[in-house]
Amino acid sequence: MITIDHLTKRYRNITAVDGLSFEVGPGRVTGFLGPNGAGKTTTLRMLLGLARPDGGTAAIDGARHRDLPHPARTVGAALDNDTFHPGRSAIEHLRVAATAAGISRRRPAQVLGVVGLCADRHRRVAYDDCGRVVVDLVRCAGAYDVSTLTGPGPLTLDRWIIDLAAGKVAQQRLDDCPQEFPRTDERVAGQPHRYGYSAVIDALGHATISPGSNFADEAFSNALLKHDLTAGTVQAHELGPDATAREAVFAPAAPGAAEDEGNVMAFIHNPDRGAADLVVLAAQDFTAGPIAGVHLPTRIRSASTAAGSPTSR
Repeated sequence: MITIDHLTKRYRNITAVDGLSFEVGPGRVTGFLGPNGAGKTTTLRMLLGLARPDGGTAAIDGARHRDLPHPARTVGAALDNDTFHPGRSAIEHLRVAATAAGISRRRPAQVLGVVGLCADRHRRVAYDDCGRVVVDLVRCAGAYDVSTLTGPGPLTLDRWIIDLAAGKVAQQRLDDCPQEFPRTDERVAGQPHRYGYSAVIDALGHATISPGSNFADEAFSNALLKHDLTAGTVQAHELGPDATAREAVFAPAAPGAAEDEGNVMAFIHNPDRGAADLVVLAAQDFTAGPIAGVHLPTRIRSASTAAGSPTSR
């Protein structure tokens, strides 16, 4: 139960919240609506003990946030999207929060399974679009059971548009090609974006994925993909017939460069050498040959190790 009773907050001559009162009962989903500056975030900050009220009270189950026995186990909150690290996937963000709260790192995956999100393997940190949440993700056709390494259908790139006010989710297929490890320019994480990059991937099974979610070379195919989500087009950079492409990472040409102005880098297994190459592609000339490459002395076996960061965009 959340109870707000005559809550008031002033900043010098500005009254941000003026005698606000309401209750939210257990199990209720409540939208908190109002224009910018209406006091929504200020109210939530007072509820979470991040701002001191000038009058009134804000309580959770009859107690102030700071007086709860286990605040992090009682209340989950994300007031701003700048709390998400741009190089961290959504599941990794939840694992960090769980660790800070003394909760098992296995718990986020369990909770995602309860709410039906376990079939969606990798996703970007979502962004807000006029009150709707937009999520681009790689999706399996049904629930994927990591314990048995089974799941129906290929991994496809989809978009979910979540309308919180209407309580509806619209689903859109962006690309039917089986693919994994979608990435984008990390500077636009949590914001609307135009371009994305991913690796073509073959069917998954016991031979290609371990229970620790590490992919063998056989899972990957010989192409990298570039999606223009505004134009609705896809470009493929083809590699050698037996080469396998790992996760692609975008590097901007300069801090202020445009979203697609820079290079795309990926580890490619070179079967002729039995080792990996670091391949650099010009993002705006994606199908052309590499502009640079580095021969590494060994293979890169784990997709998460190859990328050097969590696998989501």
